[in-house]
Amino acid sequence: MEGSNEKFKPQKILIATDGSEASEKAADFGIETLRFEGAKVYAVYVIDTGSYGSVPVDEKKFKKIERLEEIGHKATSYVEKKATAAGMKVESIVLKGNPAEEIVDFAEEQRVDMIVVGSLGKSGIKRFMLGSVSEKVVRRAKIPVLVVREQKEIKLRAATPP
Repeated sequence: MEGSNEKFKPQKILIATDGSEASEKAADFGIETLRFEGAKVYAVYVIDTGSYGSVPVDEKKFKKIERLEEIGHKATSYVEKKATAAGMKVESIVLKGNPAEEIVDFAEEQRVDMIVVGSLGKSGIKRFMLGSVSEKVVRRAKIPVLVVREQKEIKLRAATPP
């Protein structure tokens, strides 16, 4: 597109969600910004199975994953409602595995044009311990990634005269 006057109009957009307020705001921003006629949104939630990988399947583990699937469907339904209201086609998907890897792999399989993710903006030890899904997606993806950072509310007080 170098030297071209054509605007980038992604037709397949993956919006990753974890059900958090930050991911809902990312979905809102992504849908509003990338709303193009004929565009399709993939609302994707990934159940992080990393901590369950070597644990044998038992009733407790099964119930936990079942509950996470319910959470995933609720999270993707938010994106689905917003995209539908914006006149976009939408498909909701709940995947299992490493979140960043699953998001990027799904995007490649579906030939998605752009990925939208939210970021909590963690820093220091929290970021080191948890890792950053959005950062890992940016590093692995071969397509544009829109990272929507969480906005902290700033309360302004009017100055009162002395």
